[in-house]
Amino acid sequence: MRRTVFNEDHEAFRETLRAFIEAEVVPVYDEWFAAGQAPRDFYYKLGELGIFGINVPEEFGGAGLESHKFEAVLYEETARAGVAFGGSGVHVLLALPYIKMLATDEQKKRFLPKFVSGEEMWAIAMTEPGTGSDLAGMKSTAKLSEDGTHYVLNGAKTFITGGVHADRMIVCARTSAPTAEDRRHGISLFAVDTKSEGYSVGRKLDKLGLKTSDTAELAFVDVKVPVEDLLGEENKGFYYLGHNLASERWGIAFGAYAQAKAAVRFAQQYVQDRTVFGKTVASFQNTKFELAACQAEVDAAEAVADRATEALDAGELTPAEAASAKLFCTEVAHRVIDRCLQLHGGYGFMNEYPIARLYADNRVNRIYGGTSEIMKSIIAKNMGL
Repeated sequence: MRRTVFNEDHEAFRETLRAFIEAEVVPVYDEWFAAGQAPRDFYYKLGELGIFGINVPEEFGGAGLESHKFEAVLYEETARAGVAFGGSGVHVLLALPYIKMLATDEQKKRFLPKFVSGEEMWAIAMTEPGTGSDLAGMKSTAKLSEDGTHYVLNGAKTFITGGVHADRMIVCARTSAPTAEDRRHGISLFAVDTKSEGYSVGRKLDKLGLKTSDTAELAFVDVKVPVEDLLGEENKGFYYLGHNLASERWGIAFGAYAQAKAAVRFAQQYVQDRTVFGKTVASFQNTKFELAACQAEVDAAEAVADRATEALDAGELTPAEAASAKLFCTEVAHRVIDRCLQLHGGYGFMNEYPIARLYADNRVNRIYGGTSEIMKSIIAKNMGL
């Protein structure tokens, strides 16, 4: 089936990106993997390539586009090469929508040029120890000073992707207590300078997968945050977080589909090269049937991912549709990658093979951005159940 989601501009970007990955990432990726993060200067290269500015208005140094399709190409090309761009994904997919939606003109002039160049890397700190997906249960606080010039931030966050290299962190904290009627009330968002006194990065967390992304624990002890760095209005943070969840879940869905597609490619290459009992593994009927079944699932996931992309670009992707896309694509990727690893035999368990790294990286897709169980709850509610 012919895809219609991409045009000539997207394909030209794909060629440029593929060449960049082959030249700048593949030769050093094993070093990143061993170090547990991409080097900070790599993000300057992404800035120079224009990755960070695609959806940023031209007046702030970006390309001024309003489309997620270039991000989709990036997901496909990094998965195809068996690499990742460190923790930079949250910079564009998660942080940028909040800046564009909430920042004042003055804030955009301060933040966006450095965002585009990679001089300031951004991330977002939502999850807290013990709360998980229950964002309304967060305990971090930001209290306005008596003179009204700054907030005093206290608390802790965990599982923060991009947390080690971040120069600006969107921190979610309570500015008011929850009410009896609405426990989600009272959360606000702040663009915190990570060099602020009292702001500290704790452990760089040792994860099962996503080894090249820096994921950390954060702590805030009497951090002074200027009132000029409040994003949006006080106490409306939970609404803002919910508003951007559809794009976040789209990103996870599309990324999972891209991983599943790459897994079939890796497996197909391997079984055509590997010989057992005097024949290539590809020549066995079981291999053909397994890969054919995987390809059929990838085709279905591609259709779902593409449809969600078109809806997102049109501003029509609903929370239930985003949840459905995330649930379907991540579950497909789970099944496909597992079966493709099996076709590698014992070598599939070795980290030197991209399928092993892909297997570990993929597992979190059914957890972050809302677990599969939460996705089912959203879909069921939309069905009136």
